[in-house]
Amino acid sequence: MQLREAVEKELKAIVVTALRASGFKGSFPHFRRPLPERIDLLTFQFDRHGGGFVLEASQCPPEGVTTYWGKAIAPSKVTAHDLHPDSRIRVQRTPGSGTDSWFRYDQGQVQECALQVLPHLSSLERWWALRART
Repeated sequence: MQLREAVEKELKAIVVTALRASGFKGSFPHFRRPLPERIDLLTFQFDRHGGGFVLEASQCPPEGVTTYWGKAIAPSKVTAHDLHPDSRIRVQRTPGSGTDSWFRYDQGQVQECALQVLPHLSSLERWWALRART
């Protein structure tokens, strides 16, 4: 099994299970939580060179979004990447720039990498709640 497949398996078992318990729907790597007043969005974005990923989170109105070029995206299809980068937050393992601060699994620590995501979900819950009030 390739490392990418192994980390996806662990993310699905550990992180996606937690997301589903919080009301998220969707399929890997894009998830959405429809609420009466908004849709919370979460996407796993993988390093194109392999070995790491970040979480991209955003929020949109319950009716979905229309892109700046006029494409309407339904609530059941919208992803964090459909929203402008200024309205998203990028969650990394550690603060910093570059892929060194991403969640890294390229040393074979796939389960540990997936477990590192869980504490960040609490921070995201606070971010979504605060953002919903503005």
